[in-house]
Amino acid sequence: MKTLTGKCLCGAIEYEIEGGIGPIVNCHCSKCRRWHGAAFRTRSAVKRKNFKWIKGEEHLSKYRSSKHNIKTFCSICGSNLISIPEDKPDFIGLPIGGLEQDPGNRPLMNIFVDYKAPWYEITDELPQYSEWPPVDLTKLEEVG
Repeated sequence: MKTLTGKCLCGAIEYEIEGGIGPIVNCHCSKCRRWHGAAFRTRSAVKRKNFKWIKGEEHLSKYRSSKHNIKTFCSICGSNLISIPEDKPDFIGLPIGGLEQDPGNRPLMNIFVDYKAPWYEITDELPQYSEWPPVDLTKLEEVG
């Protein structure tokens, strides 16, 4: 079984994922852009049962970004960590940038492109969706 690890910028918080992660997407919604301070957030879904904090959970801070979503970050360095979708309790949202290993899969699509940064031009050949794609990303097969 594949094991992936990740951590925040200062290294105070570390996590581990047993098994693969779900499909990777580039999300261009304004909340993801603001949360990451970037043109888009490259993210995946992970089964909650396969994720665990291995160090520094006491430094984890939380922010309710919407009715059903909690964003987490390091209280020391501010690194963005997982998101917790309360309406999908079996999954967490994982920003790919914090991983220390190659997860083995690549972004499949760009989502919420109607909300992309006006200064950013999408130049890849991936499919583009104005909002959510017509498939449930948590239902697609995991890699690994």
